[in-house]
Amino acid sequence: MAKVNRARSTSPPDGGWGWMIVAGCFLVTICTRAVTRCISIFFVEFQTYFSQDYAQTAWIHSIVDCVTMLCAPLGSVVSNHLSCQVGIMLGGLLASTGLILGSFATSLKHLYLTLGVLTGLGFALCYSPAIAMVGKYFNRRKALAYGISMSGSGIGIFILAPVVQLLIEQFSWRGALLILGGFVLNLCVCGALMRPITLKEDRSTPEQNHVCRTQTQDLKQGSPCSTWTKKWVHTCLCGSLQQEYSFLLMSDFVVLAISVLFMAYGCSPLFVYLVPYALSVGVSHQQAAFLMSILGVIDIIGNITFGWLTDRRCLKNYQYVCYLFAVGLDGLCYLCLPMLQSLPLLVPFACTFGYFDGAYVTLIPVVTAEIVGTTSLSSALGVVYFLHAVPYLVSPPIAGWLVDTTGSYTAAFLLCGFSMIFSSVLLAFARLMKKMKKTQLRFLAKESDPKLQLWTNGSVAYSVTRELDQRDGESVAIAMLGSNLT
Repeated sequence: MAKVNRARSTSPPDGGWGWMIVAGCFLVTICTRAVTRCISIFFVEFQTYFSQDYAQTAWIHSIVDCVTMLCAPLGSVVSNHLSCQVGIMLGGLLASTGLILGSFATSLKHLYLTLGVLTGLGFALCYSPAIAMVGKYFNRRKALAYGISMSGSGIGIFILAPVVQLLIEQFSWRGALLILGGFVLNLCVCGALMRPITLKEDRSTPEQNHVCRTQTQDLKQGSPCSTWTKKWVHTCLCGSLQQEYSFLLMSDFVVLAISVLFMAYGCSPLFVYLVPYALSVGVSHQQAAFLMSILGVIDIIGNITFGWLTDRRCLKNYQYVCYLFAVGLDGLCYLCLPMLQSLPLLVPFACTFGYFDGAYVTLIPVVTAEIVGTTSLSSALGVVYFLHAVPYLVSPPIAGWLVDTTGSYTAAFLLCGFSMIFSSVLLAFARLMKKMKKTQLRFLAKESDPKLQLWTNGSVAYSVTRELDQRDGESVAIAMLGSNLT
């Protein structure tokens, strides 16, 4: 395979080819997240055709989401060690193959393997590398770039929801899956747009990695079968992985990871059960698909406008707080949903939930980059989306079990709502405790020495008192010398 040419830059260009990266990521989110959300439109068709209950049918959507997020670190590894282009193109081929094979399924188990595992694996190779590339090309306008990129999910839902419903009516669910398989092949085109870039922080890697690579190549050329070569390669790989995932030991990232688990549990079931819930309260099939379209349109507005707003100077330093606000309000929307039992009431719900869903989805990469930095963003996003896997896997079947057991959607929606609220409260509490600790340290430092100025940047702390004293001493010396000369 020909070596990929890398764009050379010392800092993110905040434009130029970066807008093509945004366009590519936009198409990737359409072909991955929007298609995944539209699988819920097949829910009633699968349930009727295979004569299965809610819980069994919900596993299809759960497996797609779970495998996509569970294998997200694999997508990061492929993009880091090969290239983002190779990873996305390979993922497009796998996802398209899964959808096409799913159109020939004769049981739910076949759909679990094809539409669930194979398609989910393909989406995993595409999603996190594409998002990480946007973070490498943008810094000052990062939130806006992510807002435009992630709006592909909402636009895709808006366009694909009625189109998929029409395809099911015209060609049955088998024909609709076959056509979607051809559509997802566009991921290969998206991958071709992802030109790699080398940033200043990427170049300033420790010399140990360079020496390790050089000596490994020398040892391989000297004696390919040597046991010393194998040991040295093993040591280098362990050191590389340890550096690549060193952010896992950061307390801020651990808290974010725990909150993501609860947030992911709450956000997934709505996209599976909104259409069945709307049908259960008397809404027609077309109107239920229209609700998904509304959700997608407002999701777009939330992606772009919230990203633009949080890039403004007044909110630039409060993007973390804006993320908490959006997640908490989505949880409150869940708590109100069981009381909404008509189309005129479900439309405002879809607008509100869709807006704040788009808002916090846009800020996930921004908040992650704030914690771990740009260099580790691809690996960190792989871990963050990996943590979505288990909640995405278990939340729809648990919600389906609650619906089958209670005969109502109330318990399922309330559990999801409280889960998202807890995620927001947990992050807020952690940030509050961190600020209180910093304030206490500064107060103690001032009490111990009034002249002490403590500057903190992560774990680094230093005093400028000596520098100020030295400057005072130099000024006094110069004055005395001037008086002697006169």
